[in-house]
Amino acid sequence: MSPCWDMASGRCLETLKGHSGLVLSVTFSPDGRRLASGSGDEAIKIWDMASGRCLEMLEGHSSWVLSVTFSPDGRRLASGSGDKAIKIWDTASGRCLETLKGHSGWVLSVTFSPDGRRLASGSGGEAIKIWDTARVMA
Repeated sequence: MSPCWDMASGRCLETLKGHSGLVLSVTFSPDGRRLASGSGDEAIKIWDMASGRCLEMLEGHSSWVLSVTFSPDGRRLASGSGDKAIKIWDTASGRCLETLKGHSGWVLSVTFSPDGRRLASGSGGEAIKIWDTARVMA
């Protein structure tokens, strides 16, 4: 994983290692205590920022994980993949709650709405889709 830099000093704060493929996406949890990373190894890792330790590895995609994003409350994580699917994960248990299908190309980008009730995704199929996630966010 790429190093974290102290912008004032230009010093690397930490280097997190553990993926066996390219790291393609990273995102901080809303409280800044965790970091999620998606990789070419088809896995998502959740990292503890205080210790630098990997807390959890989420597996279920059958291709590269190209995008990861936490919900505004930090309880869910969405991931987009080269398998053309989006998965919504429970961050407490690591369980996949929902798999969303409908893109014709790789899911390159995912983001939650500010209230967490919708998810937008962009794909190599030249489409943006808006998903109703209210049921899995409850």
